[in-house]
This record gives sequence, structure tokens and C-alpha cells, in this order.
Amino acid sequence: MNISEFDYELPEKLIAQMPADKRQNSKMLVLNKQVQTIEHKHFFDIIDYI
Repeated sequence: MNISEFDYELPEKLIAQMPADKRQNSKMLVLNKQVQTIEHKHFFDIIDYI
């Protein structure tokens, strides 16, 4: 594996500059390794994954 395989372009406008007003509303990306799916969730859903 070559580390350059992990290089990608990330536009600066997509990088959060300030935290969410309500921290529990922060977004969370969930990878299900068994079925190879990605879900977009909110941090308050983390209890479903612990």
C-alpha cells in the first residue's frame, strides 16, 4: 500500500470553521465494514454504535 493512495482534494469550503451551535447535532460518518456501506448520521446516534 502506498500512502499517496490516501491523497485527495478537499475544498476548503467543506471544512467546518466553527463547531455546530448544538454539539449533539454534529454530523457523523458511519462505515459498516460487514456490508461495505456508508451512512450519514448525527452524533446523537452514536449510542446505536457503542
